Amino acid sequence: MDPHRRIQSQTSSTSTATPSKHAFETKVADVKSPKSDINALILDYLMMEGYPKAAEKFQKEANLKPRQEDPTINARQEIQHAIHVGNIQKAISDLNELDPGILDSDPHLHFSLLRLQLIELIRNARGYDPTAAINFAQEKLAPRAASNEQFLKELEKTMALLIFPPDKLQPDLAALLHSDLRRNTADQVNEAVLHRHMDRREAAIRQLVRMRAWAESSSRSKKRNLPDRIELGLNNGDDNVHEPMILS
Repeated sequence: MDPHRRIQSQTSSTSTATPSKHAFETKVADVKSPKSDINALILDYLMMEGYPKAAEKFQKEANLKPRQEDPTINARQEIQHAIHVGNIQKAISDLNELDPGILDSDPHLHFSLLRLQLIELIRNARGYDPTAAINFAQEKLAPRAASNEQFLKELEKTMALLIFPPDKLQPDLAALLHSDLRRNTADQVNEAVLHRHMDRREAAIRQLVRMRAWAESSSRSKKRNLPDRIELGLNNGDDNVHEPMILS
């Protein structure tokens, strides 16, 4: 065989060779989680996060036994949706109808919802009369802030939205108008309802992810033999890609 071709062949073989797996990755690949356990985790997530239709559909497709009915799931979905679209008054009304005592027992959650309602009033008042937002702050938030320093700081920060134009806001003020605040508040409300009605605040898979992170951190601190990076196994190995969940 021509020496030049032999070198090319060896180079080609080297470049196309599959990288060897780390010993840890090999062990992980050998662990086979029962599909029934994975399906149960998915169903639990859909139920706990408030997706009744998706949960019912998945339960049938995965041939899972019916779970104990959660009487709050539909109400939780409606409340979270109202918060996501900025209808905070409806969310508060629906929450009080579902559980009349929940806001009285959780002043921080109540203040967070009222502050978000104030933010929505300020958002809608851009370029118009802000009287409604100011009156709301004086009547609903100021009395609560008078006896709580943290509430007072949050109220003052929120009222600053009336002073500065949208394109001149500092990052901490701009964050108040970002959809993340709606989503975070909706999550807080969902967790509060779950805790009062089910003695749980979140889906089991969230707890598992935290346990996994703790286990990795603990192992690395003890200098265990681990790969430089351990993937979660989502999105074909790219954990930085986030695709929206299709629920209908």
